[in-house]
Amino acid sequence: MWVVRLTDKQLEVLKALVRSEEHVGPALQRALQALELARWDELPDAQLPWSSVRDAARRQGVSEADVVWDLCGQQEAATPHRWATPRRKGKAPARRAPS
Repeated sequence: MWVVRLTDKQLEVLKALVRSEEHVGPALQRALQALELARWDELPDAQLPWSSVRDAARRQGVSEADVVWDLCGQQEAATPHRWATPRRKGKAPARRAPS
């Protein structure tokens, strides 16, 4: 196994070199896929307000993992779910009085 650190430009050149091969067999396909995924290994670790997480866990009597799970669930969705029914334009239908 090789471990190599590449700049973004070097990574792009290496991917272009692999793609330029006349016959890209299974080994080169996997190498290209590994190069595509290698970029995600360089992301920084997440930074959380651990003192707040610890305090909330103590207050609620749960683990820190439960608090982190709850924090993740509080994020607003960027786009509505595709199965959400769209709102209709125009007047709302008249409601009948309860009998």
